[in-house]
Amino acid sequence: MVVKSKHNIVSKVSDSDDYFVVNLLSGNADLLTRKEADLLMEEDHSKEADPELIQGLTENGYLTTSEAEKKLYRNRYFDFVDQRDDEEVQLFFVPNYSCNFSCSYCYQDEYTNPHQSATPELIEAFFEYVRKELANRRKYLTIFGGEPLLNTPHQRGLISQMVEKSNEAGIDICVVTNGYYLENYIELLSKGKIREIQITLDGTKTIHDQRRFLKGGSPTFEPIVRGIDAALAAGFPVNLRMVIDKQNIENLPELASYAIEKGWTSHPLFKTQIGRNYELHHCQSTPDQLFTRISLFKKIFELTEVHPHILEFYKPSYSVAKYLSENGSLPDPLFDACPACKSEWAFDYTGRIYSCTATVGKEEEALGTFYPEITKNEQLIHQWASRDVTSIEECRNCSVQLACGGGCGSVAKNKNGSILSPDCRPVKELLEIGFKAYFGEMLEEEKTEK
Repeated sequence: MVVKSKHNIVSKVSDSDDYFVVNLLSGNADLLTRKEADLLMEEDHSKEADPELIQGLTENGYLTTSEAEKKLYRNRYFDFVDQRDDEEVQLFFVPNYSCNFSCSYCYQDEYTNPHQSATPELIEAFFEYVRKELANRRKYLTIFGGEPLLNTPHQRGLISQMVEKSNEAGIDICVVTNGYYLENYIELLSKGKIREIQITLDGTKTIHDQRRFLKGGSPTFEPIVRGIDAALAAGFPVNLRMVIDKQNIENLPELASYAIEKGWTSHPLFKTQIGRNYELHHCQSTPDQLFTRISLFKKIFELTEVHPHILEFYKPSYSVAKYLSENGSLPDPLFDACPACKSEWAFDYTGRIYSCTATVGKEEEALGTFYPEITKNEQLIHQWASRDVTSIEECRNCSVQLACGGGCGSVAKNKNGSILSPDCRPVKELLEIGFKAYFGEMLEEEKTEK
């Protein structure tokens, strides 16, 4: 018996009478006529008498049989697991939680012992643990904080040791830094194989300096800009991150213009990302200043309509809409959006092991230790490792599961009290905006031609 696929995502293009369907399982997406959309949204399609329409929708997997869909789902899930098991592992290491900044929205400011740091012996133990425990996995190291690039002799010694040990192990390095002392670290980092440096700018000078300032209140914008210029000049890939809430969203067009004028956006080693400021563990921002995921991207869409140059600086993904527009096809189905304990692990100067960057530093979230001895909470590790849409009850019959992947396990645990619960993403709403953003002109042209 032919039925509608459980994985059809059908909705209207934003501010339009046009419809779309996306099906990550079959790998197809289409713009729909009203008649086609009605058929896919009807509770009972059997009354539809147009065999040609039924055939077309069946060929693309929007209509199928339960048996065929279960078989396809099973095969694609096994392909996903095989691919995930072969993925490169990202290892986060936190040499310290201390920081020279006092950002208005810091979530690490209540961490215990923030002014302590790693020792050479602990770093040796970390690389020995990685050598033994992850011998058969491809991997790279991300140095994280706090602020890892503090300009002190002790800190420079630790970073130098990590660069040297990474070279010995054949491991690439990424650095997540506030960028204030980056210029001073260029020569040291040049001794390693640097894959990426992530730096945060929250706007142009006035806005950024109101949000990301030194302890004591001094501005930070200019040294960060010099660090970005120096990194690009040294041949380091730069990932510029803007953390957005309602206090700085209106500055996005101006920051985009600044980056364009600096020549950053035309540099082959430069890319950007938008970070949504949200409540993670503890956060100083008041809730009324925070965007939901969908309200943020609605606002970004509105801004790009008025200031299209933003798209030269940052192109929103709107779930899979950007991927579809740029590749002409859909990405593989996402059975799991949480890499914790699969392709991501985090470690810190206390010798503890954690699941990911969202949990690192929270003692109650520790999964074990790598120093001074190796210990593991195998039961908790298994929970993280088994988390995907097949193990989360709420995901199993959700039509957007293969675009959402169950979301972030840490956010789900904070919100719902369980790792095996969903962090739901507004996939349908994002796609509605995305089809408008990336296919709107095509729809208008088709209407004009008619």
